[in-house]
Amino acid sequence: MIAIIDYDAGNIRSVENALKLLELPNVVTSDPAVIREADRVILPGVGAFGDAMSRLTERGLTDVIREVAAEKPFLGICLGLQLLFESSEEAPGVEGLSILPGKILRIPEGGGRKIPHIGWNDLHFPKESKLFAGIPEGSYVYFVHSYYLHAGREEDVAATTEYGVTIHAAASHGTICACQFHPEKSGDVGMQILRNFAAL
Repeated sequence: MIAIIDYDAGNIRSVENALKLLELPNVVTSDPAVIREADRVILPGVGAFGDAMSRLTERGLTDVIREVAAEKPFLGICLGLQLLFESSEEAPGVEGLSILPGKILRIPEGGGRKIPHIGWNDLHFPKESKLFAGIPEGSYVYFVHSYYLHAGREEDVAATTEYGVTIHAAASHGTICACQFHPEKSGDVGMQILRNFAAL
């Protein structure tokens, strides 16, 4: 069973629907006991870093997220990736979950780039990751974001893309995986990524 953490984060239903299409048993929940019992956990998210951290704290979810991320396959998606790190320029003074070292920075303006970055970009894989098994170098996935990850450890970077700056598009460390892009909106490539996560 895959637990999708519910904290009013925007893209929860699209993740749920993608897992249903793949016939992967899942439950949308904010109950720490249910999250602890799940085989795998997904932290989705669209929205603002500071608001999201407030909602996680109010619902008593920060400790259980830290706990399960250390013990079982865990996937952060979009804002869910960003929350796993230490801080974000979007919300100065707000601490992230600090499960992994790194900071969330604003995508630089200029060069004709539109912010937020909305659309398809290609992925490059600096290391081998089970999350991207069977995914060819240069595969395109769907992004919607104004802020991006700069990981604190190079070895945690599982995928990159370019949008005026090198964006750490995915991270992987131990049981934790995270994607800045939306696998649930990335067609066949995204479905394969979710299958890979379910097989971890």
